[in-house]
Amino acid sequence: MEKNYEALNLTQPESEHDPFTEDRYRQFYKFLPTGTRSVLDIGCNTGRGGSVLKDLDNNLLIYGLDAVRDRLDRLPKDVYEQGVHGYSTKIPNEDGTYDAVVAGEFIEHLYQTDIDQTLGEIFRVLKIGGRLMLTTPNPYDLKRKWRGHSILGGAHVSQHFPDTLRIKLRMSGFSNVKIYGSGKVSRYLGMRFPMLSIYGSYLAIADKK
Repeated sequence: MEKNYEALNLTQPESEHDPFTEDRYRQFYKFLPTGTRSVLDIGCNTGRGGSVLKDLDNNLLIYGLDAVRDRLDRLPKDVYEQGVHGYSTKIPNEDGTYDAVVAGEFIEHLYQTDIDQTLGEIFRVLKIGGRLMLTTPNPYDLKRKWRGHSILGGAHVSQHFPDTLRIKLRMSGFSNVKIYGSGKVSRYLGMRFPMLSIYGSYLAIADKK
């Protein structure tokens, strides 16, 4: 049976008001390759993250992809060149379209069976020299463990250990894979604190060379 990601993600309306979204996209911006012009924002939601990127560089051409049509309808027209209703397992673009792909707190919304296909599609639509930046909840997060909470539940249908995701990215063809801390803790300790388990989320960066 075909997965209905739109219905799944509608169970998490709080994602539209995530208080860390703006910070997350500022972090993305720091790692955009030099000369980046075209950016695909996967899981763009209502476009708050794209608005941050546009404010930081008005020359960026930002395109959104999301499974929830209502959220795409609310994208700011002065920020996004286009919003596409669809799934990351079949991105409707030609090979080598984008300089960068960003995906904030997105991959955990995919069933495990769709992860490899999604990473392959992202690799395909990136230009040579392009970069993927994604964040996802950190399974090693000590605070979550102490509280007895799980990443899984609701719209979160997979979890991604950084060492495993690094391998998946390499198997998809990416190189120069780097992992940094993200989430609210990074506001106070930065992204490079040596103990990743203090971060509630992490940022994975990978290049197409």
